[in-house]
Amino acid sequence: IWAQGTGPGLVLVEAYDLGTGNSPRMTNVSARNRVGTGDNILIAGFNITGSGTKQLLIRAVGPTLGALGVTGFLADPILEVYQGTTKLAENDTWSPSLTPTFNAVGAFPLNPGGLDAALLITLPTGSYTVQVRGANGGTGEALVEVYEVP
Repeated sequence: IWAQGTGPGLVLVEAYDLGTGNSPRMTNVSARNRVGTGDNILIAGFNITGSGTKQLLIRAVGPTLGALGVTGFLADPILEVYQGTTKLAENDTWSPSLTPTFNAVGAFPLNPGGLDAALLITLPTGSYTVQVRGANGGTGEALVEVYEVP
């Protein structure tokens, strides 16, 4: 796992491997960092291997971080999923209909009615990025998460 910032600060990266022996199986990866503007947004990359498709829960958490004691959180994150330069999906405000999926993957709950972003997406084998930026040029701390949905 690789993390790089544009200056001093904190970066948190977590990865969970539920594979056995020589068969790694990543089920969740997350990273927290400051979201700026322009080229200084939060970008996380991931690859899907194997055959068929994978359903993923992808979240950009800002306001709920404030409820967890993080200061300077991103007030209104926008989440975008790309393959190369092609945008595949976008979300600005999560839907409460995703709550059962949060529970199924072990994700912490988001503030009801909050401005965090989350989406479910099914993707084939390939390389992808998740880009998190602030609505209206907002900046602050955000957490990006990618979960495999069983």
